[in-house]
Amino acid sequence: MKKKQFKTESKKILDLMINSVYTNRDIFLRELISNASDAMDKLYYLSLTDRKVKLNKEDFAIHIEIDKENRVLTISDNGIGMTEEELDTNLGVIAKSGSSLFKEIHDKKKDVNIIGQFGVGFYSAFMVAKEIEVTSKAFGSEEAYTWKSDGMDGYSIIPASKENVGTTISLYLKDNTENEDYDEYLEERRIEGIIKKYSDYIKFPILMNKEVTKTEEGNDKTETTIEEKTLNSMIPIWKKNANEVSEEEYNAFYSDKYYDYEAPLKCIHQKLEGQVSYDSLLFIPSHAPYDYYTKEYEKGLQLYSNGVLIMDKCADLLPDYFSFIKGLVDSEDISLNLSRELLQQDRQLKLIAKSLEKKIKATLEEMLQEDRERYEKFFDAFGMQIKYGIYSSYGMNSDALKDLVLFYSSKEKKRVTLKEYVSRMKDKQDKIYYACGESIDKVDLLPNVERFKDKDMEVLYLVDYVDEFTIQALMSYADKKFANVSSENVDLDTEEEKEALNKKNEEAKDMFLFMKEALPDVKHVRFTNKLKNHPVCLSTEGNISLEMEKVLNSMPTGENVKAEIVLEINEGHPIADKIKTLYKKDKEVLSNYSKVLYNQARLIEGLPLENPTELTNIICDLISK
Repeated sequence: MKKKQFKTESKKILDLMINSVYTNRDIFLRELISNASDAMDKLYYLSLTDRKVKLNKEDFAIHIEIDKENRVLTISDNGIGMTEEELDTNLGVIAKSGSSLFKEIHDKKKDVNIIGQFGVGFYSAFMVAKEIEVTSKAFGSEEAYTWKSDGMDGYSIIPASKENVGTTISLYLKDNTENEDYDEYLEERRIEGIIKKYSDYIKFPILMNKEVTKTEEGNDKTETTIEEKTLNSMIPIWKKNANEVSEEEYNAFYSDKYYDYEAPLKCIHQKLEGQVSYDSLLFIPSHAPYDYYTKEYEKGLQLYSNGVLIMDKCADLLPDYFSFIKGLVDSEDISLNLSRELLQQDRQLKLIAKSLEKKIKATLEEMLQEDRERYEKFFDAFGMQIKYGIYSSYGMNSDALKDLVLFYSSKEKKRVTLKEYVSRMKDKQDKIYYACGESIDKVDLLPNVERFKDKDMEVLYLVDYVDEFTIQALMSYADKKFANVSSENVDLDTEEEKEALNKKNEEAKDMFLFMKEALPDVKHVRFTNKLKNHPVCLSTEGNISLEMEKVLNSMPTGENVKAEIVLEINEGHPIADKIKTLYKKDKEVLSNYSKVLYNQARLIEGLPLENPTELTNIICDLISK
């Protein structure tokens, strides 16, 4: 028996392909099953175009056999088979693909659905096999042939005996080593798991004989029988029309595929034909995974090509701000590389991703309008990610996301959209007002908020660490700029009120300069008329607010960010007269009063005391006098 050499590639190329093109050796079974499916597709197509061929689709099946004793795994089909010449051409020339050629010829036929396109998938079997035998009998031929190779020294083709049309591939598994266990591919459960993961939706049944042990009732006698089990589902749920699938079926699929004990908030089932065609089945979870807001979390959708799993997590199909979406996409239009394992960054993939993004956004907007309670449950789980999507892109994604964010409203006593806030703005109001703090209750008690509530003006309460960064990235909404109620630029006074306050501050400017000397972290000290009953408050100048200072300084960057702080004293409070008196009679005590007032204001804002020991000593000293 004369051995033939691989015609176009050397052993070095074969080794490179096996060890580098494929990174997961489990996929050898996916490739061989896909090839078997192609072979049956070809014969089925022939039965549709040639009246002499009498075949039914139900006649086709793929069989898996495990021979533990001889360490042989066999995959067989009753597809179109291969002649001696086709065995030589398809298996003797690496990257020569009969399926690809067949698809080119019949590309316009809708009922042809060929998975294999590159001709290298077969060789992935050498990752687990030390020798491969392929015995095939072509449809219409009386002769059968066996192709045999160890993947190293070429191959041989010899006449064989085979009763039925089709192909049988026998893999003689490699010997186990200290680091590699090839016996796992002789375990029924392992094979079943691989098929369930990668080939569950091959449209032909994948069958395997399994030993079943039964015990007779009232008798300890056991009997072992062989039963044939179908390992794949065959019909993907996403290939069905949405009106054919119940909510219970969607929920069961989601729970089984994504191991979630809670039903999803929403299922998005989409079929699209056009520039790019695909089926998608997406789910909005009801809660965030435990690792969602960590670096360990991996976003991505499962990607199928004609029902065959290509990637378990295709990150390119989802923008980061929709990374919570779980689900899958199945398309014939995606471009694959040789291994059918990785994607080329092509136009089709980008078109699918853009289409999915629009559909997800539209679904969330619909949920917001028609099922507010459910949307708020979604926002509890993933609202932070929506806000971060605006902030992290410096506002570039604001058009897509600005109408999806919610903030607590001082007037509504619940969360509202920016659109809802703007719709209720007073006639001459030109800004969207907000206040920041650790919790809704604490923000509600801030002195600067009290004034707005007294004037019946709505304030948004920002309590998540990313909120104010999000607001700054948005900059405006509906041409209305955002304004922090604690900023010096926020002004609700009439011209007369401004003039009266400026006069009082001008008269007290020397006193304030003296007080500022005792407060090195304060940029200015001044009177204010915006406080009702509170003696003091803090405001800021510039872009860094007090809340941003807290957030930035809590990060593990080692930075020490400082807001430009202004200590404001209520000009209508008795404390105003007290400090004026002290400035005239006892400046040393005024210096201590200044520190107490500043730290009091810091406590109100939820800021830490920089020197609590000094403060307590001063208070004790003042009390004892």
